[in-house]
Amino acid sequence: MPKNKPGEGMTVLVTGASMGIGVDLAECFARDGYDLILTARSQVQLKAVADRLSSTWSIKATAITEDLGAPGGGVALAGKIKKAGLTVDVLVNNAGYGHAGAFDGSDAATQLGMIDLNDRALVELTQIYWPGMLARGRGGVLNVASTAAFVPGPFMAVYYASKAFVLSFSEALWEEARGTGVHVSCLCPGPTASEFRARAGTGATRLGHTAAVMASMPVAEAGYRGFVANKRVVVTGAKNAIQSALAPLLPRGQILKVVRRLQSPA
Repeated sequence: MPKNKPGEGMTVLVTGASMGIGVDLAECFARDGYDLILTARSQVQLKAVADRLSSTWSIKATAITEDLGAPGGGVALAGKIKKAGLTVDVLVNNAGYGHAGAFDGSDAATQLGMIDLNDRALVELTQIYWPGMLARGRGGVLNVASTAAFVPGPFMAVYYASKAFVLSFSEALWEEARGTGVHVSCLCPGPTASEFRARAGTGATRLGHTAAVMASMPVAEAGYRGFVANKRVVVTGAKNAIQSALAPLLPRGQILKVVRRLQSPA
């Protein structure tokens, strides 16, 4: 029987899927017939998302709670997925958080936790599922970074650095996967309407007060289209795309001063 939708017969794992961009990315895949594995720490929110998307798009949606920020969280999640008899064809590494403020006097657990969730867990899950993707010659990885990945970030130093890692890692994997049928894309949103802003405290910065904020669904749709097209990097918003393209051409010292001003309290 021919497929009616491009994702039929495949399953996507979406991390950080209980709210914001993660929910909308899951919906984009569900529209195209992908079954879903949704993971986050909140069982109630996660199940509500899974039930809604399953009912709306007539796909299978499995909710599995896991704290990916904890050491070994990726391995634990993969064990639960295997126990459920599920295979991951596409991995969407969306889980992450940021924290605005000076590095001096900051909480070590918060700073190191960003590295654990934004980077370590992303690599851990990718390493688990990457060999199967290459063996099957299909599927792939969609990583969510940020426009912060293109510049250093005074007063948000660890977050910016963590997203620079995601971008670099994604681009390298894209090249490694060339010609295999496996797609790799890195989604780099600018300011987006989501719970991230409240948790990170970016709404209180000059950037938070002046930057145009995109709704999360257009961001997700751009990321999904980019993944389908195997576009290496997807920057959302024309202004963000121009600024990201110009960043490598500007003096580093000038960029540091601009970002410092933008990330300072309003």
